[in-house]
Amino acid sequence: VQLQAFGGGLVQAGGSLRLSCAASGRTFSNYDMGWFRQAPGKEREFVARIRWSGIAYYADSVKGRFTISRDNAKNTMYLQMNSLKPEDTAVYYCAARLQGHTSYDYWGQGTEVTVSS
Repeated sequence: VQLQAFGGGLVQAGGSLRLSCAASGRTFSNYDMGWFRQAPGKEREFVARIRWSGIAYYADSVKGRFTISRDNAKNTMYLQMNSLKPEDTAVYYCAARLQGHTSYDYWGQGTEVTVSS
């Protein structure tokens, strides 16, 4: 599976962005998908994931502000980010794992999100 994340940019605190992750190469609906982020000087951290069935899970730090979704017909996953905070500044990566796997098999190249105060 090839993954391409896009939609990042510069936004003021309180603003919104929508990230997209386009997948190609395999049957998208067979994969659980996730978003991760890595801030400067910090380790990569989990943001949200969505199962092939549409069930979603979130990190506590983004719960209530971010919404993950997927469109299996378009082979695309989304992350709607609202009420952005400066601490959301990071490079955001999308990832895919085959159903039943515990680790992610494929990663996108990342898209940068900068939230100014």
